[in-house]
Amino acid sequence: MTVLARLESGEVTSRDLVETALRRIGHPQGQGRVAYRQVYRERALEAAERCDAIRAGGGGRALTGVPISFKDLFDVPGEVTLAGSTVLKSAQAATRYAAALERLLAQQAVLMGRTNMTEFAFSGLGLNPHYGTPLSPWRRQEERIAGGSTSGGAVSVAEGMALAALGSDTGGSVRIPATFCGLTGFKPTARRISTRGAFPLSWTLDCVGVIAPTVNCCRLLDGVLSAQEKEQKRAGELSRLRIGIPTCLVMEGLDPEVERTFAAALERLDQAGVRVEEVALQMLHEIPRHYRQGGLLAIEAYAAHRTLLERSRHEYDPRVAVRIETGRGRLAADYLDLLRQRQAFIERLERECSGFHLLAWPTVAVLPPRLNDLQDDEVYFSTNVIVLRNTSVANFLDRPALSIPLRGRHGAPVGFMLSAPAMDDRRLLDLGCALEPALRSEGA
Repeated sequence: MTVLARLESGEVTSRDLVETALRRIGHPQGQGRVAYRQVYRERALEAAERCDAIRAGGGGRALTGVPISFKDLFDVPGEVTLAGSTVLKSAQAATRYAAALERLLAQQAVLMGRTNMTEFAFSGLGLNPHYGTPLSPWRRQEERIAGGSTSGGAVSVAEGMALAALGSDTGGSVRIPATFCGLTGFKPTARRISTRGAFPLSWTLDCVGVIAPTVNCCRLLDGVLSAQEKEQKRAGELSRLRIGIPTCLVMEGLDPEVERTFAAALERLDQAGVRVEEVALQMLHEIPRHYRQGGLLAIEAYAAHRTLLERSRHEYDPRVAVRIETGRGRLAADYLDLLRQRQAFIERLERECSGFHLLAWPTVAVLPPRLNDLQDDEVYFSTNVIVLRNTSVANFLDRPALSIPLRGRHGAPVGFMLSAPAMDDRRLLDLGCALEPALRSEGA
């Protein structure tokens, strides 16, 4: 029985769940202090009491009493949204909740607090020089990163400090940490869920996404965030499902364990009756050149930060500042060209993949890197590129993407990413629920 089912049946209370989460946040050997930037201890306990009273009275909604963490870039009235920085400490406090938080609160979720992140969400690695760097639960003694930028959110779920986490995904910032922490991550089509009240990185590419233990949990959360929670599942027969596996870019340079684990998962899908076929998609090789000089992301990030950078660059994480500054000096014509080229790519991909229901590839090409190896700037930036490579494809092509955890040898965390055409998010989640049992079978 899932935790949600136990909560609905009364076997556990919201107070039980929140107290357990708070104990784990405060555990001296845990990562509470680095996973969370701010904990709503008293507020969460009071909310849990209200939710238990609602359920005891025969009421309650899908998320009533469910403890959820949220990334430090979402607005809360009366609080300054720091977005993982120190430079915003003197900024004005927010006057209302971010749209995504309003949705969660309307469904009576319990907010546990703000989670740590890469400064301004501009990295796939999750390092933060101001508030510390959360670590993957895999081989903790080796200090491997949790991934970013929603690093604290993933760790909060992996270590039982929340049942789910609200994050953002501009190039992979939900799916990468979900993969490195052995969890499920979902990035919607960008326009489906409002980003109002979320500190921007790229207005074009930013998405509000979720991290949770299972696909069904992500489906529930997405339904609330998109106001589609009443839609019934419509997965259909797996024997009619056709999944395309690109043969280039996203399948190149894979860590041997990622390659082996992904191949084994494809075999299990084939045994389950799914039609798995390779598709060339040579066009994917052209995408990286659109990210040279930062692409759309850097131009839009610089537009958001240029005034703040001029005034307080010394307070930025230098690695974040230098990436933002790649957008300096770009012409409006360059920006418009990139937007047109992106749209052409999206249309071209949909033509070439019209015969497939979904595309699939490894979420991240490598296993979680060691934190100590990333102290060198050259290694840091090259690692960031390979970690973001596979996930950013879905953002660039405006496709929803779902990462389902696989377990390689010795528990190695690998992600299996499924991607669907834009606005086919609910279908993707329904199919993910149907495919999850086969995909989650553990490796040798």
